[in-house]
Amino acid sequence: MSEFPEGWFRDDRQDAAKSAGADDTVSVSAGRGAGQGSGAGGQFEVRQYSGDPSAGATQAISAGAPGGAPPGMWPSQPPPSSAPGRFGRPRWSRGGGKPGGKGWRNWTRRKRVFVVLGVIVVLFIAGVASTYFYLNSKLNRQAVLVAYAGRPAPGSGTNWLITGSDSRQGLTAAQERQLSTGFDIGGQRSDTILILHIPSGGGRPLLISIPRDSYVSIPGHGDNKINAAYAFGGPKLLAETIQNNTGLYINHYMGIGFGGFVNVVNSVGGVRMCLTAPLKDVASGVNLKAGCQILSGGQALAYVRDRHNFATQDLQREEDQRIFLKALLSKMTSTGVMLNPFAILPAASGVVDTLTVDQNASLFDLYRVAEAMRNPQTTTVPIATSNYVTSAGDSVLWNSSEAKVLFNDLAAGRPVPASLITGSQQAP
Repeated sequence: MSEFPEGWFRDDRQDAAKSAGADDTVSVSAGRGAGQGSGAGGQFEVRQYSGDPSAGATQAISAGAPGGAPPGMWPSQPPPSSAPGRFGRPRWSRGGGKPGGKGWRNWTRRKRVFVVLGVIVVLFIAGVASTYFYLNSKLNRQAVLVAYAGRPAPGSGTNWLITGSDSRQGLTAAQERQLSTGFDIGGQRSDTILILHIPSGGGRPLLISIPRDSYVSIPGHGDNKINAAYAFGGPKLLAETIQNNTGLYINHYMGIGFGGFVNVVNSVGGVRMCLTAPLKDVASGVNLKAGCQILSGGQALAYVRDRHNFATQDLQREEDQRIFLKALLSKMTSTGVMLNPFAILPAASGVVDTLTVDQNASLFDLYRVAEAMRNPQTTTVPIATSNYVTSAGDSVLWNSSEAKVLFNDLAAGRPVPASLITGSQQAP
């Protein structure tokens, strides 16, 4: 049984129209009730077919209800063209909309923007990757760290041997005069020897200066000043000498000469240093005023070579070298340089063109060194006396017991006693 009463769509006026015959058209004026005239309203038609489908009766009924509502119980219908969507708006005006409509055009425009941004990101990543591999391939790698009988076992963390040699390679005679490096210097010596320890479990790295006049045992050459190892056998013999005398396993090596140092400093636009006192020395060529200033490559080389202005000579020079290296590498890894292709590309190119590294080092390893050098703890190997008389001349004698504690703690990953961390200060 239907839940709707039979004839719910009919009323007396429909019956009247029906009685007029299948081929007649009846027009009925309808009001809402007694006393209501044939008000203006819409019309609806009911076509009733009988027999021939082409024939039929059309009932045209004027409805008095607002919006053309039909008389009787016929349900009112909204105009098809204005049928609201789910949320009261026409469906074509929401979101995607009709093709060619405003919503559709907005979506197409956004889609284009996303595609362009995606292409830019992909090209940027590809450019960075190709630049990295290109620069990495240009590193000057040498077989510096090799296995040998008695080499210390690998310990905790990563240890770098960093050297600055007095090599004049790449400098013209005019540049040698300008930089006060001297002429016709035979052989090579290592004026700067540093060990950088990067802990494996985090924590601050430790940068240790090894005085170039340290009196140590050099494999195959007896006892001598440590920088003689570089003169006898280059970085390979120096690395073996360092490992034997410290007990540390050296994981990586990095070396740079005078010319390379100047190029690196110039490639980053100079380095800002603040001096507590003016410096002037004929031997190193330094001539700097007190206060903060930007040092060019030539000025920076003179600054890190200067020792005659200080009572402790080489020992103060080593502290100044550590201070300058921190400032240089902090600038190289700063946001202003790293995100500026016009700054980072010349800096990176200057580095790879002038450095010598071990056979296993990569550009990423060098970046880790730069990051570690931004804020390391600093010290000098413990010293018993800096005027130790030897057949090689006045030398530096290590405090063997304290040096052993320092290097053993590093190898084992233990904290180094605070008394062995001397820091770095500029001379007053």
